[in-house]
Amino acid sequence: MPGDMPRLGQGTWRMGEGLRPRAEEAAALRLGLDLGMTLIDTAEMYGEGAAEEVVGDAISGQRDRAFLVSKVYPQNASRAGVVAACARSLKRLRTDRLDLYLLHWRGGVPLAETVAGFEALREAGHIRAWGVSNFDVDDMAELPAGCAANQVLYNVEARGIEFELLPWSQARGMPVMAYSPVGQGGALLRSKVLVEIGRRHGVTAAQVAVAWTLRQDGVVSIPKAGDAAHVRENAAALGVQLTERDVAEIDAAFPAPKRKRALEML
Repeated sequence: MPGDMPRLGQGTWRMGEGLRPRAEEAAALRLGLDLGMTLIDTAEMYGEGAAEEVVGDAISGQRDRAFLVSKVYPQNASRAGVVAACARSLKRLRTDRLDLYLLHWRGGVPLAETVAGFEALREAGHIRAWGVSNFDVDDMAELPAGCAANQVLYNVEARGIEFELLPWSQARGMPVMAYSPVGQGGALLRSKVLVEIGRRHGVTAAQVAVAWTLRQDGVVSIPKAGDAAHVRENAAALGVQLTERDVAEIDAAFPAPKRKRALEML
Protein backbone atom coordinates (compact mmCIF):
# COMPACT_ATOMS: atom_id res chain seq x y z
CA MET A 1 0.00 0.00 0.00
CA PRO A 2 1.32 3.46 -0.79
CA GLY A 3 2.59 4.77 2.52
CA ASP A 4 1.21 8.25 1.98
CA MET A 5 -2.46 7.25 2.11
CA PRO A 6 -4.22 9.89 4.27
CA ARG A 7 -6.58 8.87 7.08
CA LEU A 8 -9.24 11.43 6.19
CA GLY A 9 -10.38 11.99 2.64
CA GLN A 10 -13.18 13.32 0.47
CA GLY A 11 -16.00 11.31 -1.10
CA THR A 12 -17.64 12.35 -4.37
CA TRP A 13 -20.83 10.28 -4.66
CA ARG A 14 -23.61 12.29 -6.37
CA MET A 15 -21.18 14.96 -7.56
CA GLY A 16 -21.52 16.05 -11.17
CA GLU A 17 -25.26 15.25 -11.16
CA GLY A 18 -26.54 18.81 -11.00
CA LEU A 19 -27.28 18.93 -7.28
CA ARG A 20 -24.84 21.83 -7.04
CA PRO A 21 -22.99 23.81 -9.71
CA ARG A 22 -20.03 21.81 -10.98
CA ALA A 23 -17.65 24.70 -10.30
CA GLU A 24 -18.81 24.83 -6.68
CA GLU A 25 -18.20 21.11 -6.21
CA ALA A 26 -14.72 21.36 -7.72
CA ALA A 27 -13.94 24.36 -5.52
CA ALA A 28 -15.01 22.37 -2.44
CA LEU A 29 -12.62 19.56 -3.35
CA ARG A 30 -9.80 22.05 -3.89
CA LEU A 31 -10.49 23.54 -0.47
CA GLY A 32 -10.31 20.05 0.98
CA LEU A 33 -6.88 19.62 -0.57
CA ASP A 34 -5.79 22.90 1.02
CA LEU A 35 -7.05 21.68 4.40
CA GLY A 36 -5.06 18.45 4.18
CA MET A 37 -7.77 16.06 2.96
CA THR A 38 -5.70 15.03 -0.02
CA LEU A 39 -7.38 11.66 -0.60
CA ILE A 40 -10.21 12.03 -3.13
CA ASP A 41 -12.41 8.97 -3.71
CA THR A 42 -14.51 8.61 -6.84
CA ALA A 43 -15.80 5.93 -9.24
CA GLU A 44 -16.86 5.44 -12.82
CA MET A 45 -20.33 4.63 -11.43
CA TYR A 46 -20.82 8.05 -9.83
CA GLY A 47 -22.89 9.98 -12.33
CA GLU A 48 -21.60 7.58 -15.00
CA GLY A 49 -18.27 9.39 -14.98
CA ALA A 50 -19.56 12.88 -14.13
CA ALA A 51 -18.01 12.81 -10.64
CA GLU A 52 -14.63 11.91 -12.12
CA GLU A 53 -14.90 14.94 -14.39
CA VAL A 54 -15.54 17.18 -11.35
CA VAL A 55 -12.46 15.68 -9.69
CA GLY A 56 -10.52 16.35 -12.87
CA ASP A 57 -11.49 20.03 -12.58
CA ALA A 58 -10.47 20.09 -8.91
CA ILE A 59 -7.00 18.58 -9.36
CA SER A 60 -6.16 20.42 -12.58
CA GLY A 61 -2.68 21.87 -12.20
CA GLN A 62 -2.13 20.18 -8.83
CA ARG A 63 -2.36 16.45 -9.49
CA ASP A 64 0.66 15.69 -7.32
CA ARG A 65 -1.13 17.03 -4.22
CA ALA A 66 -3.92 14.46 -4.45
CA PHE A 67 -4.11 10.81 -3.46
CA LEU A 68 -6.56 9.73 -6.15
CA VAL A 69 -8.85 6.71 -5.78
CA SER A 70 -11.36 5.44 -8.33
CA LYS A 71 -13.40 2.28 -8.76
CA VAL A 72 -14.32 0.01 -11.65
CA TYR A 73 -17.78 -1.47 -12.24
CA PRO A 74 -17.81 -5.28 -11.74
CA GLN A 75 -19.21 -5.76 -15.25
CA ASN A 76 -16.10 -3.99 -16.60
CA ALA A 77 -13.71 -6.05 -14.49
CA SER A 78 -12.41 -8.61 -16.98
CA ARG A 79 -8.67 -8.43 -17.65
CA ALA A 80 -9.11 -6.32 -20.78
CA GLY A 81 -12.16 -4.53 -19.39
CA VAL A 82 -10.28 -3.23 -16.35
CA VAL A 83 -7.58 -1.74 -18.55
CA ALA A 84 -10.14 -0.11 -20.84
CA ALA A 85 -12.23 1.22 -17.92
CA CYS A 86 -9.15 2.68 -16.26
CA ALA A 87 -8.21 4.46 -19.49
CA ARG A 88 -11.67 6.06 -19.60
CA SER A 89 -11.43 7.11 -15.96
CA LEU A 90 -7.97 8.61 -16.45
CA LYS A 91 -9.27 10.59 -19.43
CA ARG A 92 -12.16 12.02 -17.38
CA LEU A 93 -9.81 12.77 -14.48
CA ARG A 94 -7.27 14.30 -16.88
CA THR A 95 -4.35 12.47 -15.33
CA ASP A 96 -2.02 9.63 -16.26
CA ARG A 97 -2.31 7.61 -13.04
CA LEU A 98 -4.40 6.60 -10.05
CA ASP A 99 -2.93 6.10 -6.61
CA LEU A 100 -5.46 3.35 -5.86
CA TYR A 101 -7.92 1.53 -8.14
CA LEU A 102 -10.70 -0.56 -6.61
CA LEU A 103 -13.17 -3.19 -7.80
CA HIS A 104 -16.43 -1.51 -6.74
CA TRP A 105 -18.11 -4.75 -5.66
CA ARG A 106 -17.80 -8.38 -6.57
CA GLY A 107 -19.56 -9.47 -9.74
CA GLY A 108 -19.49 -12.45 -12.07
CA VAL A 109 -15.98 -11.99 -13.44
CA PRO A 110 -13.42 -14.32 -11.81
CA LEU A 111 -11.25 -12.39 -9.37
CA ALA A 112 -8.10 -13.75 -11.03
CA GLU A 113 -9.06 -11.95 -14.25
CA THR A 114 -9.66 -8.66 -12.46
CA VAL A 115 -6.39 -8.91 -10.57
CA ALA A 116 -4.52 -9.69 -13.79
CA GLY A 117 -5.91 -6.47 -15.24
CA PHE A 118 -4.98 -4.53 -12.11
CA GLU A 119 -1.44 -5.90 -12.20
CA ALA A 120 -1.08 -4.99 -15.86
CA LEU A 121 -2.12 -1.43 -15.02
CA ARG A 122 0.28 -1.30 -12.09
CA GLU A 123 3.19 -2.56 -14.15
CA ALA A 124 2.40 0.02 -16.83
CA GLY A 125 2.40 2.81 -14.24
CA HIS A 126 -1.28 3.71 -14.67
CA ILE A 127 -2.08 2.77 -11.06
CA ARG A 128 0.15 2.65 -7.99
CA ALA A 129 -1.91 0.04 -6.12
CA TRP A 130 -5.17 -1.89 -6.38
CA GLY A 131 -7.85 -2.98 -3.96
CA VAL A 132 -11.50 -3.83 -3.56
CA SER A 133 -14.75 -2.45 -2.17
CA ASN A 134 -17.69 -4.14 -0.43
CA PHE A 135 -15.73 -7.37 0.19
CA ASP A 136 -16.29 -9.50 3.29
CA VAL A 137 -13.70 -11.83 4.84
CA ASP A 138 -14.55 -14.83 2.64
CA ASP A 139 -14.11 -12.69 -0.48
CA MET A 140 -10.88 -11.18 0.82
CA ALA A 141 -9.47 -14.64 1.49
CA GLU A 142 -9.84 -15.50 -2.20
CA LEU A 143 -7.66 -12.62 -3.31
CA PRO A 144 -3.99 -13.16 -4.11
CA ALA A 145 -1.31 -11.11 -2.43
CA GLY A 146 -1.21 -7.46 -3.44
CA CYS A 147 -4.60 -6.12 -2.37
CA ALA A 148 -3.95 -2.72 -0.80
CA ALA A 149 -7.31 -1.73 0.74
CA ASN A 150 -10.98 -2.61 1.15
CA GLN A 151 -13.63 0.12 1.07
CA VAL A 152 -16.80 -0.70 3.01
CA LEU A 153 -19.80 0.90 4.69
CA TYR A 154 -18.87 1.82 8.27
CA ASN A 155 -20.47 4.19 10.73
CA VAL A 156 -21.97 4.10 14.24
CA GLU A 157 -25.18 2.61 12.83
CA ALA A 158 -23.51 0.11 10.48
CA ARG A 159 -20.96 -1.66 12.69
CA GLY A 160 -21.14 -5.19 11.30
CA ILE A 161 -17.51 -5.18 10.14
CA GLU A 162 -16.33 -4.95 13.74
CA PHE A 163 -17.19 -8.59 14.42
CA GLU A 164 -14.84 -10.17 11.88
CA LEU A 165 -13.80 -8.10 8.86
CA LEU A 166 -12.21 -5.19 10.73
CA PRO A 167 -10.11 -7.35 13.11
CA TRP A 168 -9.09 -9.56 10.16
CA SER A 169 -7.99 -6.47 8.21
CA GLN A 170 -6.16 -4.91 11.17
CA ALA A 171 -4.26 -8.13 11.82
CA ARG A 172 -2.96 -8.00 8.24
CA GLY A 173 -2.26 -4.29 8.11
CA MET A 174 -4.98 -3.93 5.46
CA PRO A 175 -6.48 -0.41 5.43
CA VAL A 176 -10.28 -0.23 5.63
CA MET A 177 -11.84 2.77 3.91
CA ALA A 178 -15.09 3.79 5.63
CA TYR A 179 -17.68 5.20 3.26
CA SER A 180 -20.82 7.03 4.45
CA PRO A 181 -19.31 7.70 7.91
CA VAL A 182 -22.19 10.08 8.73
CA GLY A 183 -24.89 7.72 7.41
CA GLN A 184 -26.79 7.72 4.16
CA GLY A 185 -27.77 11.28 3.32
CA GLY A 186 -26.33 12.44 6.65
CA ALA A 187 -29.00 10.57 8.62
CA LEU A 188 -26.82 10.35 11.71
CA LEU A 189 -26.68 14.13 12.02
CA ARG A 190 -30.02 13.97 13.87
CA SER A 191 -28.82 11.40 16.42
CA LYS A 192 -29.45 12.76 19.92
CA VAL A 193 -26.38 11.05 21.35
CA LEU A 194 -24.06 12.38 18.65
CA VAL A 195 -25.53 15.87 18.98
CA GLU A 196 -25.01 15.80 22.75
CA ILE A 197 -21.43 14.51 22.50
CA GLY A 198 -20.76 17.22 19.94
CA ARG A 199 -22.17 19.85 22.31
CA ARG A 200 -19.73 18.77 25.01
CA HIS A 201 -16.81 19.07 22.60
CA GLY A 202 -18.04 22.19 20.85
CA VAL A 203 -18.31 20.36 17.53
CA THR A 204 -21.09 18.98 15.30
CA ALA A 205 -22.70 15.55 15.23
CA ALA A 206 -21.07 14.98 11.85
CA GLN A 207 -17.63 15.63 13.29
CA VAL A 208 -18.33 13.19 16.12
CA ALA A 209 -19.44 10.54 13.61
CA VAL A 210 -16.31 10.94 11.51
CA ALA A 211 -14.03 11.02 14.58
CA TRP A 212 -15.68 7.79 15.77
CA THR A 213 -14.62 5.97 12.58
CA LEU A 214 -11.09 7.35 12.88
CA ARG A 215 -10.66 6.00 16.42
CA GLN A 216 -9.99 2.57 14.92
CA ASP A 217 -6.47 1.66 13.79
CA GLY A 218 -6.16 1.32 10.04
CA VAL A 219 -9.47 3.02 9.19
CA VAL A 220 -9.58 5.76 6.56
CA SER A 221 -12.75 7.88 6.58
CA ILE A 222 -14.13 9.43 3.38
CA PRO A 223 -17.08 11.73 4.14
CA LYS A 224 -18.59 13.61 1.21
CA ALA A 225 -18.93 17.38 1.13
CA GLY A 226 -20.13 19.43 -1.79
CA ASP A 227 -19.73 22.90 -0.28
CA ALA A 228 -17.05 24.82 1.58
CA ALA A 229 -18.76 24.80 4.98
CA HIS A 230 -19.05 21.01 5.05
CA VAL A 231 -15.48 20.61 3.84
CA ARG A 232 -14.20 22.72 6.73
CA GLU A 233 -16.42 20.75 9.11
CA ASN A 234 -15.06 17.42 7.87
CA ALA A 235 -11.44 18.55 8.02
CA ALA A 236 -11.83 19.65 11.65
CA ALA A 237 -13.07 16.18 12.62
CA LEU A 238 -9.47 14.98 12.58
CA GLY A 239 -8.85 17.01 15.72
CA VAL A 240 -11.80 15.61 17.71
CA GLN A 241 -10.65 13.24 20.46
CA LEU A 242 -13.51 11.16 21.81
CA THR A 243 -13.40 10.19 25.48
CA GLU A 244 -14.20 6.80 27.00
CA ARG A 245 -17.53 8.28 28.12
CA ASP A 246 -18.30 9.40 24.56
CA VAL A 247 -17.55 5.96 23.12
CA ALA A 248 -19.57 4.24 25.86
CA GLU A 249 -22.60 6.43 25.11
CA ILE A 250 -22.32 5.66 21.40
CA ASP A 251 -22.03 1.93 22.20
CA ALA A 252 -25.20 2.14 24.30
CA ALA A 253 -27.14 3.88 21.52
CA PHE A 254 -25.60 1.88 18.66
CA PRO A 255 -24.46 -1.49 20.06
CA ALA A 256 -21.48 -3.32 18.61
CA PRO A 257 -22.31 -6.58 16.79
CA LYS A 258 -22.43 -9.74 18.89
CA ARG A 259 -22.48 -12.09 15.92
CA LYS A 260 -21.52 -12.25 12.28
CA ARG A 261 -23.78 -10.24 9.98
CA ALA A 262 -24.08 -10.04 6.23
CA LEU A 263 -21.90 -7.24 4.91
CA GLU A 264 -23.96 -4.05 4.62
CA MET A 265 -23.71 -2.04 1.42
CA LEU A 266 -25.14 1.14 -0.07
